[in-house]
Amino acid sequence: MPATGARFGASENQGMSRGMRTWRRALATVAIVVCTIGCDRVSKHFAARELRDSPRQSYLADTLRIEYVENRGGFLSMGANLPERTRTLIFVFGTAVMLVGLTFGLVRHDRTTCATIGLSLIWSGGVSNLVDRLAHGRVVDFLNVGFGPLRTGIFNVADLAITCGVALVLLGSWGTKR
Repeated sequence: MPATGARFGASENQGMSRGMRTWRRALATVAIVVCTIGCDRVSKHFAARELRDSPRQSYLADTLRIEYVENRGGFLSMGANLPERTRTLIFVFGTAVMLVGLTFGLVRHDRTTCATIGLSLIWSGGVSNLVDRLAHGRVVDFLNVGFGPLRTGIFNVADLAITCGVALVLLGSWGTKR
């Protein structure tokens, strides 16, 4: 890391006008959002159509498992047994409030490329899961990875986007001056 505390992605924008950087960032953000939400929607549709009544499938020496699950809770099905009104308050209204905050974070122009990509992924995954909760009261999960007894919970593409987004935001903030 340079001694000046330069942020990840800062040098790639040198020599470009502020307006050009803004349009480039906006275009990249829209592309990430469209691709992430599109992949999540298509994969959930496939899972609902092809995996709903199928037994769990295992690939790559049981490193990847594919299994259809309807999740009424949050991350790793936390809160799935809460009363419906409480689940709605937390997982619909709480998510909507967080997405509004993330929207303001995306509009800011003084963040790293890593943070921009990360916030775009978090926002996209949150929106896609929120759409499922509003339309169906649940999300479709179908992926599980692990080695031996060490396994993840069952998740979907939106969850993966959120997780990768958080990692990128943390990575992007690591190289910034405070």
